[in-house]
Amino acid sequence: MATLYYEIFFAISMLLTLAYAVLWHKHFSIYITLMFIFIPLTNLGYVLMSLSTSLESAQTGLKITYIGGCYMVLFIMLSIFNLCKIKMPKWVSLLLLSISTFVFCMVLTIGQGELFYKSAAFIQLDGSGYIIDKEYGFGHTVFIAVIFAYFSISVLAILYAYFVKTEVSSRILFRMFLPEIVCMLCYFVGRLITDAIELMSMAYVFAQIMFLIIIRRVCLYDITDTGIDSLVSTGDTGFISFDFDCDYLGSNETANAIFPELKSLTVDERITSKKLNDLFLPWIETFKKDENEDKHYFKKNDKTYLVDINYLYNGTAKKGYQLFITDDTANQNYISLLDNYNKDLENQVEAKTADIVAMHDRLIVSMATMVESRDNSTGGHIKRTSEVVRLLMDEVMKDNTLGLTDSFVKNIIKAAPMHDLGKIAVDDAILRKPGRFEPEEFEKMKAHAAEGARIVHEILKGTDDQEFHIIAENVAHYHHERWDGSGYPEGLKGDDIPIEARIMAIADVYDALVSKRVYKDAMSFEKADSIILEGMGKHFDKSLEKYYVAARPAMELYYSQSA
Repeated sequence: MATLYYEIFFAISMLLTLAYAVLWHKHFSIYITLMFIFIPLTNLGYVLMSLSTSLESAQTGLKITYIGGCYMVLFIMLSIFNLCKIKMPKWVSLLLLSISTFVFCMVLTIGQGELFYKSAAFIQLDGSGYIIDKEYGFGHTVFIAVIFAYFSISVLAILYAYFVKTEVSSRILFRMFLPEIVCMLCYFVGRLITDAIELMSMAYVFAQIMFLIIIRRVCLYDITDTGIDSLVSTGDTGFISFDFDCDYLGSNETANAIFPELKSLTVDERITSKKLNDLFLPWIETFKKDENEDKHYFKKNDKTYLVDINYLYNGTAKKGYQLFITDDTANQNYISLLDNYNKDLENQVEAKTADIVAMHDRLIVSMATMVESRDNSTGGHIKRTSEVVRLLMDEVMKDNTLGLTDSFVKNIIKAAPMHDLGKIAVDDAILRKPGRFEPEEFEKMKAHAAEGARIVHEILKGTDDQEFHIIAENVAHYHHERWDGSGYPEGLKGDDIPIEARIMAIADVYDALVSKRVYKDAMSFEKADSIILEGMGKHFDKSLEKYYVAARPAMELYYSQSA
């Protein structure tokens, strides 16, 4: 009867181990695998004991059964740590394995000494096997202590995972706890129930069943493995592997469909196809130099593929390079469509903005012209001063020792027409007086500079172009300041006067000198030139003299043609 019992559970344990082999995944814990190997071996020991016809064979069977006793609870404990995601240092697991091996070495002294059993009487049962009547020694006490320690640590690990590790399922924890309890009950309580059979044979099979249930569920929790398996099974992603010497290691069917040349390659040899070499090796070399350069695109027929390069891992060790290839055609077409739409929209915005800016500039010029029409000049002052500023800036930018930007040049030319906007606030009687101003009149006339700055500020308030706003305001405000500090309205001196106002001052005075007014004739170029040069360092910035001199021929030509 006992023999049949042991044979049944030995057969079941073998079938369960075969089932585990079918379900096996490379990421399963090694301790679960060892457990499924050792349980049939342990149950075989019980069968041998029950079938033994001699004392020696009974002792051999007994020693085999202790393989389970010495190692099974340890393997269950280490599997629990792994499933509960509790990291155990490698040296600790090696130490525990050494302790279990030491205990098993004491087991091997059975029949040869009193270390594990002080005495053991093998009683034959009707010629069908032996049972053992034994007196335990020191080694067995150590064995019990080790088993109890492993059980206690396992229970503590399960409790810790239950209260702390939210990523571990409570159902899995319960299923891990059951084999621990069943094994301990069968070992300690089962001996009180019967001596005829060992209930541990049944307990080990129960542990196998529970761990088969556990691993089937745990596979779903491993996002990394399920993600990779899903990628491979869908057939949408191609995989190509190389070692660090760029020798070909293998590829899947999806990659072979994209690159038929892969089918002719030999594993562990360099790529022989020039076409593949020209693709893969530059990508890998780029990745080796900069790991951030891990994405590349290539087109084949009417498709666009994305190649993502990463290291090939074996466990935690880097062993080479892995190329992931996906069809990115739809995404790239969408991006291209979006880029074209954005480009069209950008062009439309630029065109509309240009129209608005042009209209804005025309309004400013129109306003300045309207103000100018109230003056007693013959007209054209704002147009002429703007051209003189442009000619001066052409010379300034030839060597640009002043360090001015292209946007500054554009903005000062654009701001020049606004320099006299403040005259709109000057009384007609003063503004149109044909002759010199009286001191009181001149004081009122001088107010146009500050008033012009205020008007420009209000006109340009809120504009996005802050540089133009500042330059235009400075031109209106300070174009009557003098280098020696004798100008108005603030009496600024030297470099305190903004460079745009210093340039505007030359253009404004030059035009006033060479242009005909109702109260005076136009001055000759020679006379005007003499006055301008005499004013360098007093009225005007001396550093601008060379630009004025260089621009003078073009200025004289311009005034000659517009006379």
